Formats: sequence, structure tokens, C-alpha cells
Amino acid sequence: MAERNDILVVKGMKKYFPVQGSKDKFVRAIDGINFTLAQGETLGLVGESGSGKSTTAYNVIGMEEMTEGEVTFRGQDISMPLSKRPLALKKEIQIVFQDPGTSLNPQRTIYDILSLPLKIHKVCAPRDYVKYVAALMDLVELPYEYMYKYPATLGGGERQMVAIARALATAPSLIVLDEPTSALDVSVQAKIINTLLRLQKEMDLSYLFITHDLSLMRNMSDRVAIMYLGRIAEIAPTQSFFQNPQHPYTKMLLSSIPVVSEEEEQLKPTQIHSAGEIPSPVNVPTGCSFHTRCPFARDICREKDPEMVEFEAGHTVRCHFCQAGKGFVLGGES
Repeated sequence: MAERNDILVVKGMKKYFPVQGSKDKFVRAIDGINFTLAQGETLGLVGESGSGKSTTAYNVIGMEEMTEGEVTFRGQDISMPLSKRPLALKKEIQIVFQDPGTSLNPQRTIYDILSLPLKIHKVCAPRDYVKYVAALMDLVELPYEYMYKYPATLGGGERQMVAIARALATAPSLIVLDEPTSALDVSVQAKIINTLLRLQKEMDLSYLFITHDLSLMRNMSDRVAIMYLGRIAEIAPTQSFFQNPQHPYTKMLLSSIPVVSEEEEQLKPTQIHSAGEIPSPVNVPTGCSFHTRCPFARDICREKDPEMVEFEAGHTVRCHFCQAGKGFVLGGES
């Protein structure tokens, strides 16, 4: 197996939010996760609402301060809030938020929005701002005449293209994409995704792609990580993930994806029905956090927190019944 060229390494990341009015209760939004991201790679971080995926993104870029853990970028420790990060580091890591309607200043023109990072990071001389902004708009295929328009006059997809152009203004290496298509019409989503894929190829970008849409990950990501209650349940190369999922929670999610043909239906794992709702992150169940909903739960699941097991090269699973080289093998007492 070729050696990975990881530019981002996350170890033991935790983020606890204190519960208002309580001294000893916390929302465990992220509860000790590990993952890596290679140069030019897309890692899809997938999970239901409340799984901790967006909090993970905000911790990586420094918008929130971690409770515990370590994040390194190109070997440099960046486990610090954004206000303390060097300007050169901020230039290398950018983010595209979910809703361009709230992430773009409505009182600034597109030119103002795109030229601001040029000024802050001294990307080029002031006399070249117009030329540089025009080049950014060309990258995302927006007409030059939009330069002096305001965000409210553009469509949702066009506003998101502006947000992507703003992220590209500093020539970053890593872009965190926080559900960049979920606030858009389906007809627009494909264009955004195709643009992101083209830009990644042209500029050798690395993406941390946050989403709840597993179908999107099949064509977008090189690897997929599944989050549940602040923990990673399974992480694998995309092909292995879809063809041979191991964790019961992963199988449950994949079996619920809508399909349009019998061929796609045959590729889906056997339907797994979970019981109940996702527990509160304030009162995470003991043992395996998924045991309250898992149809295969045994005593060990209720008593002991499982560790990550490497099922096959690059494919790891957090389940008591996943064995190296064998996969999910049910055993133990009920």
C-alpha cells in the first residue's frame, strides 16, 4: 500500500459544551475522534443531525476551541482558536458554509466580498484586485458583470459559487465544505458538485466534505467516515464502504437510501431496522453508544465501549463484533 501524504491529522478530538444551569453536565458534541486527510483527497464526514460533523468542521478551522485533542496541518500543531492562528495558516485552510444567504455580507458587492481576502492576505497589489477578482469569477464560471451586484440579486447557486470563489481567493490547500449543497435546489446541486470536483483536480485541493447525504458521497469522496453521537462508527475507502459496509449503523443508513432501479436495489445491504430515537448527547449511553438502537446488541455492547478495529486495509470499524479480516461476526450472549 502506497504511503499516504496526510496534510491534516486529527487525534482524540473532543468538544464538550456545558449545559446551562448545570456544573457537571455537558453536551458531548465530539467525543474522541481520529481521522486523517491526504493531499488532493476528499473525506466525506457523514451523519444524522446532531452527530457532531459540523462541530468537527468548526474545530478543524478554529472557529471553536477544542476541549481536548490535537490537530496538525502539514505537521504543524493547529490546536488553537482561529484568533491565535498565524495569518499564513488561515490562508491555507478555508471554509464554505451551508447557506450562502447568511455567509455573504448582503451590504457588500461581489467585488467587495472577493477582494477582501486579497487585502487581508496581501495576495496581490491593489491595482490588480479587479483582474484577480475577475479570474476568481472565471474559475467558478460566473459572468464578470456580476462583480458589482449584491448577493440578494443572485440565485442560491450563484451565491454559493461566490462563496466558493471567496474560499479560493487565498489559494488554500484545504477547504472545509459544510453541507455546501443542502440549502440549494436539486437542479443546482449537480453544478456545484461538478465545479468542486473540477477545481480539486485543477488545483490539487483537499476537501473535508460535511454532509448527511450518503448518495452524494459515492461520486464525491475518496473515503467516507460515518459519525454517530460524536464518535466515528466506520471509516473506509468509498468503494469498500458502499460494497462491503460493516457497522450495523452504516448498514442501516445505506439500506434507507432511495434507489431508482432494481440493480441499485440489489447493491443495498439487507434492511436493518433500528429502535427508538438518537439518545441525547447530554446522556450518552454507556458502552457502545449505538446499542440502544442496534438489533444485534449484546451484554458487552451495553457494558464496554468498543475500539476501532481494522477490518481490512484502510477500513476501520468501531464495533465489538467486527473482526480483522472477517468483518461483522455476531457472537456473545444476548
